[in-house]
Amino acid sequence: MAKVKFSSKAGLIAATVGSAVGLGNIWRFPAETQANGGGAFLLIYIICMLLLGIPVMLAEFSLGRGTQSDAEGAFKKLKPDTKWNIVGILAITASYLILTFYMVVAGWTFEYMVQSINGNLFAGIENLNKMDASFHNKMEEFICSDISPLISTYVLIAINFFILLAGVQKGIERMSNWMMPVLFFLLLIFAGVSLSLPDSVQGLEYFFKPDFSRITPQIVVNALGQSFFSLSLGMGILITYSSYYPKKTKLTHTALTVSLLDLLVAVLMGIIIFPAVMSFGLEGSQLRGTTLVFVTLPEIFAQMPASQMWAILFFLLLLIAALTSTISVAEVTVAWLQNTFKQTRLKACCIVLFPLFILSALNSLSFGSLSFIKIAGLNIFDLLDTVSTNIMLPMVAMLTCIFIGWFVSPEFLNNQITNKGTTAQRIYPTIAFIIKFIAPVLLLLVLVSAFLDL
Repeated sequence: MAKVKFSSKAGLIAATVGSAVGLGNIWRFPAETQANGGGAFLLIYIICMLLLGIPVMLAEFSLGRGTQSDAEGAFKKLKPDTKWNIVGILAITASYLILTFYMVVAGWTFEYMVQSINGNLFAGIENLNKMDASFHNKMEEFICSDISPLISTYVLIAINFFILLAGVQKGIERMSNWMMPVLFFLLLIFAGVSLSLPDSVQGLEYFFKPDFSRITPQIVVNALGQSFFSLSLGMGILITYSSYYPKKTKLTHTALTVSLLDLLVAVLMGIIIFPAVMSFGLEGSQLRGTTLVFVTLPEIFAQMPASQMWAILFFLLLLIAALTSTISVAEVTVAWLQNTFKQTRLKACCIVLFPLFILSALNSLSFGSLSFIKIAGLNIFDLLDTVSTNIMLPMVAMLTCIFIGWFVSPEFLNNQITNKGTTAQRIYPTIAFIIKFIAPVLLLLVLVSAFLDL
């Protein structure tokens, strides 16, 4: 039976962008930007994405499209009698660990959208001076209780199941074709609103004007890690999705398009967040994770006309990002089960998603009745986040570059990404050099930094 492919170039781009544009850009990027010096971090982030992210993305694209296999099978096909397939297994393991807590965040997003629709999000919020405490209490009620967030997580597991069960073309591609335009449309609306706020210029200056005195080796390492995370490198996603690419797909053009669109989303989120934060006097807030999305932004919406409408639209935007994230991460293991164990898509989807009713529950309850469980001072959710995203992903990306650069014939990469007389052929030596020498060293630095932070 012929391997299923994306049915159109637009669908291919939408699905791949959807796999990269997700919670990492909308949830994590603004927090990392604020914590690492604003414009200085943005500058280093852009350099890392364009000069390092794209070459590593091309390495993963080449593995997937060139072998027409899953995250483990790609390594097996190129080096069948070696242990290099362990890198693929690490990628699959990391992606599944991420799925267990990403599904919980998706559930929180759904819960907040419901609370925005029924008006409960802003109920009882009257005193502006006590607004921060009030929305922290709301977050405790909507996220840290046992029942509501768990039900919302289960709803998202069910939605993921039906989309994945529909397959690559009728599920993933069709979802991406309508979700990604909606996501960009909502981002542009919020960016326009944010730019119209009184002190938006101060926010834009903080975001776009780099203070070079703030640049440190640690900020460079953090920007590199964020650029790789936001492009979904090291998760097995890009290997899996590129195995669905038609043979005629221009990988260099696709990598550039996906990276630029991914960067556009990150920049739009900065334009949305920082002018609004400055305009409403919240610049002293620590914009981190749940606090940014579920406390700081509702505070901003509460001080705007039509608060409920803006909250509904924003959490719809975040829900779309969450769905594109969870779908792409889950597809890594679904594809692996289908290829390696010859499972039907129905069985593979059941094997991947049904355990999440327990595993995601453990992550969700780690903010509620299981909050007393700590490992190395972290609850279950934060532990999985730290191990998978900060350690396993850079490790997989580093080993992938070493594999492609040192253990696979140079002709393989050259044949995948170049066409005679094209720009891709002219820049191939530079791309190969980065994959072989530069990326492994810098990813090792990210990895060492992550271990030192434990």
